[in-house]
Amino acid sequence: MFREVRRTKQQLDHLSCIEILKKEKRGVLSVIDADGWPYGMPLNHWYNEEDGKLYFHCGHGGHREEALMQNPKVSYCVTGEGKNNGEWYLTFESVIVFGTAEFVEDRKKIYEISRRLSRKFTGDEAYIEQEVQDHGPATAMFAITPVHMTGKRVKEK
Repeated sequence: MFREVRRTKQQLDHLSCIEILKKEKRGVLSVIDADGWPYGMPLNHWYNEEDGKLYFHCGHGGHREEALMQNPKVSYCVTGEGKNNGEWYLTFESVIVFGTAEFVEDRKKIYEISRRLSRKFTGDEAYIEQEVQDHGPATAMFAITPVHMTGKRVKEK
């Protein structure tokens, strides 16, 4: 059902993929909307080691939420910044996660995950708490349960 990485020498193991998901702050989520069109959007994410799920937040009523209601199958791609070795090319790592998305209903869990996600960007706890209080009630959240994941290290050139 899912294709494996063709260039097996570049393939990353599962634990390396998890480390990238934990370290990197952003990726691109791709969904299929109600009209069958692909829709990709950059997002912030938080990977939960305890349950193995990726968490995202959004507002209610947007294109993303509507698409996920129609079809919970998603693809999420994370690309590291890469390293320039003094030439024009980069060496970088990427991970692609195929999975199913589900909405998180528990408000307490939404607030806690929002805090954890925010800590990837700032250690200012007062700021984080104010954001959660101000925006938490209107925040929608969903979790992706990975079904298949691949990663690779690419050296351009």
